[in-house]
Amino acid sequence: MPARCSLQGIESETMFLHWILLFTALMWTQTSFTSAGKILVYPAEGSRWLNMNIILRELHKRGHDLTVVRSSMSLQIPEHAPHYRSLTIQVSQAIDLDTPELTVSLLKKATESRKNKWSVISLIAHYQTLFAFIEQSSRVSGEMLRTILEDKTLIKKLHNAKFDMIFTETLLGSGIVLGSYLGLPVVLNTRWVMNREAHFAVAPSPLSYIPTFGSELSDKMTFTDRMKNVLHDAISQYTYHMYIKPAYQDVIGKFIDPNTDVLSLMQGADLWLMRVDFVFEFPRPTMPNVVYIGGFQCRPSSPLPDELEMFMQSSGEHGVIVMSFGTRLKGLEHDLSEIFASAFARLPQKVVWRHAGPKPSTVRNNTLLLDWIPQNDLLGHPKTKLFITHGGTNGIYEAIHHGVPMLAIPLMLDQFENTVRLKAKGIAEVLELADLNVHTLTESVKNVLDENQPYKENMRKISSLYHDTPIKPMDSAIFWLEFVMRHKGAAHLRTESYKMPWFAYYNVDIVAFILSVFMISFLIFALSCKRLFKALQGKRKVKQ
Repeated sequence: MPARCSLQGIESETMFLHWILLFTALMWTQTSFTSAGKILVYPAEGSRWLNMNIILRELHKRGHDLTVVRSSMSLQIPEHAPHYRSLTIQVSQAIDLDTPELTVSLLKKATESRKNKWSVISLIAHYQTLFAFIEQSSRVSGEMLRTILEDKTLIKKLHNAKFDMIFTETLLGSGIVLGSYLGLPVVLNTRWVMNREAHFAVAPSPLSYIPTFGSELSDKMTFTDRMKNVLHDAISQYTYHMYIKPAYQDVIGKFIDPNTDVLSLMQGADLWLMRVDFVFEFPRPTMPNVVYIGGFQCRPSSPLPDELEMFMQSSGEHGVIVMSFGTRLKGLEHDLSEIFASAFARLPQKVVWRHAGPKPSTVRNNTLLLDWIPQNDLLGHPKTKLFITHGGTNGIYEAIHHGVPMLAIPLMLDQFENTVRLKAKGIAEVLELADLNVHTLTESVKNVLDENQPYKENMRKISSLYHDTPIKPMDSAIFWLEFVMRHKGAAHLRTESYKMPWFAYYNVDIVAFILSVFMISFLIFALSCKRLFKALQGKRKVKQ
């Protein structure tokens, strides 16, 4: 009898556990279903798409439904992918953000200007190329936006899809305007906005110590530096008002509000996912709705292919130098590649070089040329001693993640700003392309590799700081994206300062009012004194 009771007890306990597990599984399934969101994605082309696509893959793993808006002329965004469905907009012209032709054109102008120490003629030529690029890309982006908003069937389809939010870029304004028109919470994936660094659009940015785009300054400025910073900020403002704002204003005026503009709509975004980290960026004021995800694409290194691993191991105690400029040097003079090859031939280290174009004649057997390299895995390899880079943001964060010092040779645009920060942190030596020759390159490499120099130790400290965080950048990005979907926005984190006119934001009207009161009071006092003085003089004359 006791045995039967014991058996029944075990069966009852087993059934209870069975129902608990079944209930837990059902709850998990229900939670996963209800938490999965519908996200409209409006990316930009080029490296911006590569960055955003990493986050999209992670969102897809979490069960979210993704719809990516792309143009029919898209050069990088695939129409078909396993982790999203696409919405292709028919356009007649591509938005060329990272084409080889544009890259080479901007690069040649920048290099020529720097060789000529920014003479007036070279400076004008450089900015003419830059302004033409900004005007063209903004115009094409605005035309694509108009095509979308004027298609009533498409707009109805987008409304009926009941998206939870729009996830977009800030280099172009189309996604921001579309999100505002559809009334969706807006999350921005950003580092640069249309004409400047993204913080300038969302947070207080005193020009006395916050360097602006193009200034190539640190946060320690002399009087001359501050003057230069103000002038570059004026150029940024000019760029926006002359080339960017007009490209969107007609569409915004027709479909949203003629009294607003694309910058104001951007400033009204719910959340800014900022692709920076303060181990690399200069300290500055920020806002509650800015989330920092610098290095979100970084990951532990994976084993290399056998042949590449054998090459790495063959380097012995000297180690390996990894060099990658992406495809930035493709189409440039062959002499540059010959300089790199000749310099590498003088070094005891092995070199893995991502190279596009004809093979240089001076390449020696210590240098391995590859069309593509597993950059993250190479930087994480214990044999890697140095990373030669053009100063792209992704490569910098991968080097910081793995603790590899750098030799930076900036080519164009934001790369010069990045290398200023690398130099200030003491984790890289910077070599100008205009000063590049076999001797300067060889000496720069030897200098960074020298154990008596601080580069390796500085990078070790920076890398340690980068890793000492309670939450990984990618996890933070996903949490906040899902936060916005759960709460249908994040308005409680957004200040209303962007709605204020500039004179109210800077209290110019208050200062003007106080000065007016002071001046009026002073005038009244002066007039009163004058009348009193005249009255006293009159009395004296009467007595006399």
